[in-house]
Amino acid sequence: MIKTNYLTKIGIHLLIGLLVYNVGLFPKIYFFGVIIYFIIEIFSASPKDRVVSVVCASAYIVGVEVLFRMTNAGVFYESCKYLVILYMIIGTILNGLSNRSYPYLFYLFLLIPSIIVASIGIGLDSDLRKNIAFVLSGPVCLGMSALYCFDKKITSKQLYRILQYLGLPIVSLTVYLFLYTARLEDIFRGTQSNFAASGGFGPNQVATVLGLGMFVFCVNFFLQSKDKIQQIVNIIIFAAISYRGIITFSRGGIFTAILMIFAFLAIFYFKSNYRNRKVISTSLLILSIASALTWVISSNQTSGLIDKRYANQDAFGKDKEDITTGRADIFFGELEGFVDNPFVGVGANGMKEHRIKTLGEVIATHNELSRLLSEHGLLGIFILLILIFMPLIYRASNTRNIFFYSFLIFWFATINHSAMRIAAPGFIYALALLNVTYEKRPLHRKRLIEQR
Repeated sequence: MIKTNYLTKIGIHLLIGLLVYNVGLFPKIYFFGVIIYFIIEIFSASPKDRVVSVVCASAYIVGVEVLFRMTNAGVFYESCKYLVILYMIIGTILNGLSNRSYPYLFYLFLLIPSIIVASIGIGLDSDLRKNIAFVLSGPVCLGMSALYCFDKKITSKQLYRILQYLGLPIVSLTVYLFLYTARLEDIFRGTQSNFAASGGFGPNQVATVLGLGMFVFCVNFFLQSKDKIQQIVNIIIFAAISYRGIITFSRGGIFTAILMIFAFLAIFYFKSNYRNRKVISTSLLILSIASALTWVISSNQTSGLIDKRYANQDAFGKDKEDITTGRADIFFGELEGFVDNPFVGVGANGMKEHRIKTLGEVIATHNELSRLLSEHGLLGIFILLILIFMPLIYRASNTRNIFFYSFLIFWFATINHSAMRIAAPGFIYALALLNVTYEKRPLHRKRLIEQR
């Protein structure tokens, strides 16, 4: 991979954000440029570096997916999920798979019956084929990522590089959001999710990716700040991403980020010695001050509406009855679909089609757990068992990945508030399955001189 100074990479991605917003054709150029760049990187990498090249390529695509979607840069809406799948397939061909990863192959086969049920029960017209691709592309992305990443050996430095590739395009996204809504005074009228503050795109997806960026730059602040300048840059970027995430008024992504950061810091702290804990405590104080200031600024910019949003109140300060904003009704409705069709489910995208027929409107699920049960039936239970227990079984014999619980938290929390609309939850899940090794410090022994 091209070796570039960290601050230079940040500068390049600040510039990319400017170009994406100001130059009409640039998003398309950026999209195809990214694809070609990483294809070249993967095939030109040495065998020992190819795993990290594949995972870095996928990480970058995951980080840039929402920016590509909101600027219509991709060939089609699900382009980034298919790119991650493509990179993982290339990696599988070039590197092979662990002989212990077969449960994820079984997981992929368990997805197939839902397509057959959908084709028999609903009919595979062109629109339905797109809808099936929409609901299954996320699970397939997870399956291929997990299949490839399972027990692949990488060093801790390589894992930090993967996180860096994940975070860099989120810097560009943040710049784009600042430019898209340069004036914030006129866009906050209530406490509902705010499309204007989210670049005109889905606040849920935007907040999810920004939450991921919060985690990445928090990690960079604690583990990858080689000097004071990098430390300052990382905390400023963390604050900027946090601010833009908060003012989307979409809470799921922010709560998920907080849980991820808490899990990381808890493990990092308790694995450190006394001397390092003192340094961590100082850095934690700086992070807490930056977070508090970010919230105060967010509250001020939204005239206190963000405080009411997180208190589950409307713009007039009245408590809302449903903290889930209608998602609980969808969840229980899909469980009814499972009860009515317990063996093979209603088929891929079946509940969405059912809601169109019965309610006359398109209501997409926000919860992957209920969707798996309703659309896959008993097979959905087997799928969930594989997804939940395989990482935990692997963790029992491999405890070196300090981000393991953070990665699993992101996956589980995200699929419960945003399903698998984007590639992020599936890919981040797979990162928990990497076999992380830590470089041993070289021992400098003094040469023993034989006494004559």
